[in-house]
Amino acid sequence: MKKIKLSIIIPCYNEKDTIIELLNKIENLKNINKEILIVDDNSDDGSSFLIKEYKFTSENKKIFHTVNSGKGSCIISASKFITGDIVLIQDADLEYDPNDYHKLIEPIIEDKSNVVYGSRVLGKNRYFVNNFTSTFRIFANHILTLLSNLINKQNLTDSHTCYKVFKSTIFNKIKLNEKGFSFCPEITTKISNINEKIIEIPISYNGRTYKEGKKINYKDGLKAIITIFKYKFFN
Repeated sequence: MKKIKLSIIIPCYNEKDTIIELLNKIENLKNINKEILIVDDNSDDGSSFLIKEYKFTSENKKIFHTVNSGKGSCIISASKFITGDIVLIQDADLEYDPNDYHKLIEPIIEDKSNVVYGSRVLGKNRYFVNNFTSTFRIFANHILTLLSNLINKQNLTDSHTCYKVFKSTIFNKIKLNEKGFSFCPEITTKISNINEKIIEIPISYNGRTYKEGKKINYKDGLKAIITIFKYKFFN
């Protein structure tokens, strides 16, 4: 793993309460050669200051948007600076645990797959997963995943997970357009379009509420449905 470089893309918008702890967790990971590409999406809560002042020990690139543009826009900005062999998407909150990195990148290192998703529900009863903050979110995630599977001819349990990991040669050949949360259905559909198989790995997950800073909502679910059809049939 020390010979393989992992490029970690972190979109960040108003995450002052979690960003430093997250970066510390990533920096403390052992036996992973990594570069950290963090994009502040014009935060107004002090996150950008914390990022500017943070002293990385790993290779890193700090990018600051002057306009709030969305998660997908952050990933597009960071993609220009990728030098690693593997690309991993990491949200700036603490819903997802960087301690899962080793098992997420292992299938790519061992040439078992070029794409790995970290599933929040794999191996669990998806209707009774206690790490989601509401039954509605569990149900909505399940329906969106079923629709994505049907259209894209995949067999995923959690298509809208944050933890999406790619061999960089695969990631770099995909032209991304979506600037918001629709990055997720866009890239899942485009992976299907180039006939790449996605392996899922079970991960830990600690969902947060809207009061705690959760940003995605039902409108993003509707956009996700439109995005799947858009890139499968009209693009």
